[in-house]
Amino acid sequence: MTSFVREIPAAPSAIALMHFSNRLTFETDCSDVFSSQQAGDVDFVLVDVRGPMAFDRGHVPGAINIPGRLLTADALAAWPKSTLFVVYCAGPHCNGANKAAVKLAALDYPVKEMIGGVTGWLDEGFELSGAVQRSVNTVIGCEC
Repeated sequence: MTSFVREIPAAPSAIALMHFSNRLTFETDCSDVFSSQQAGDVDFVLVDVRGPMAFDRGHVPGAINIPGRLLTADALAAWPKSTLFVVYCAGPHCNGANKAAVKLAALDYPVKEMIGGVTGWLDEGFELSGAVQRSVNTVIGCEC
């Protein structure tokens, strides 16, 4: 008898290598962002794409707030086209970071998504800036 896991065979190793390697060109995680910040190796712009109210309730330290709907050529004119943007939203339940990544890529900027968003950041045990003691659900809100 075959398990549910093996019901669909795994991809050949060469294809799996290509797939998982390619995924890393599109995403980073909370731990990598945090470690880069701690080491002083911040060579990217971290963007919280939630609305201003959610951002004010708590955001990843070092992030700037540009709600996804405001990501335009005019709003980004101060950054050279070589600027790497790392975008995040509330968490895996929100596609605001994906929508923002599409806009940035369409404007010819390199972009990665910080997978997990605020939810992932908190799950890693990292603190938010601007957050006062509230329930997690109050801090995370999307508004994007």
